[in-house]
Amino acid sequence: MFQLSTALAPLVMAFQSIKRFALELDGPEDTVYGSGEMISGVVILELNRDIIVRALRVLGRGVAAAHWLENRNVGVSTVYSDHTSKITYFRKRRHLIRDNGELTVLSAGRHEYPFSFQLPEETLVTSFEGKHGSIRYWVKVKLHRPWATVKKIKKEFTVIEPIDINTPSLLAPQAGTKEKMARIWYRNCGQVSITAKIDRKGYTPGEVIPVFAEFDNSTSRSVVPKAYITQTQTFLARGTMKQKRAVVATLSGDILGARRRETWHGRAIKIPPVGPSILQCRIIKVEYTLRVCVNVPGTSKLSLELPLVMGTIPLHPFGSRTSSVSSQYSVNMEWLRMAIPEQPEPPPDYSSVVSDEDAVQSSTAVQPEEDLSGVLQRSLLAYVQEFRLRPPPVYSEVSRRLHARLHSFIYLLDCAFQLLLLVTTKVFASEEIQKLYIEQKTEIYGNLFPT
Repeated sequence: MFQLSTALAPLVMAFQSIKRFALELDGPEDTVYGSGEMISGVVILELNRDIIVRALRVLGRGVAAAHWLENRNVGVSTVYSDHTSKITYFRKRRHLIRDNGELTVLSAGRHEYPFSFQLPEETLVTSFEGKHGSIRYWVKVKLHRPWATVKKIKKEFTVIEPIDINTPSLLAPQAGTKEKMARIWYRNCGQVSITAKIDRKGYTPGEVIPVFAEFDNSTSRSVVPKAYITQTQTFLARGTMKQKRAVVATLSGDILGARRRETWHGRAIKIPPVGPSILQCRIIKVEYTLRVCVNVPGTSKLSLELPLVMGTIPLHPFGSRTSSVSSQYSVNMEWLRMAIPEQPEPPPDYSSVVSDEDAVQSSTAVQPEEDLSGVLQRSLLAYVQEFRLRPPPVYSEVSRRLHARLHSFIYLLDCAFQLLLLVTTKVFASEEIQKLYIEQKTEIYGNLFPT
């Protein structure tokens, strides 16, 4: 039978009009698209003989759909309720052979029809496949011929909307505390508490989350602290909701005995390859949380949830550099605070030291988010003269001892500011600006500060 079918294959092909009908998108198979990008490709027709065509169309679609069935028993029968909801994000159409009322004759051979269209500039939603819904993007080609069924080809493509975790909201630390009284039957057996913190809200797949947590077990039973990364898929249709939760990563701690306390100093939990968060779709959402919990035998689990956002753009290296620079500044300022007396003599009243004109100039508000590069491009001498603390004038009514202490205190503050400015210049400024600053600093202060 198999040999007969193989032998008849060329004969069958000879009677078929269309040898090949294909849709090819430009670029590799795993190409990922985003908002505003162009999608292009070609429709290929290989014909064994001449055919008559009414129309050839290519359509592009992007649809989010949620769907499930619910059944309930009514007497002896079962009634099914259909819950369906759809949102169209993208709809385009191109006529490769337009249906203008006349038929088109295509000769035998190979025919290619290129096409292209642009995805909407508005934010799209990342492609997704779930149990009760999906977000899909595809290109479909339809070939219409008289007295024949419509031939269709469909090819899906992937859309991923970027989520940049280098934003203030996603760089903010997440922390929380929870406690409960453990009860076994009707007897209290002590209190359990959890305090947990992570350094930011946004992460990307493959990263490691350091978990800082403290577990206080005041009960009479041993507990096991754990941490999970959970994915929650939410589907909405016709006012009802379906949710599907899954644990994607787990971290287990050591057994914590009765009336003991344990601290996690950055225990690592690695994020596996998962899809990004989907938060902008009205009917489908994909959310992530870090759950830190303890399970007390004989009672319910105590769980603390910290929200996570899975992004697509990883943490910028500049973030870590800023942290190290900030730490360096903190160390330097700590050293300077140790050099200043703990309780210095109070200086004279500000109004008696600075004239009214100077007070008006000094009260000018500094812009809260001034660009650092713009500050460094200005004359550093002007920068120093504008912000340098001014020594108070000589007071005949103030004792010489008080004046000496006050002068020393102002001098130390001036030195602290100059050292901070020097560190800032060496870290952020160019070599030309550093050289200019050193020359101007030497002219004003001599060789007091090292270069």
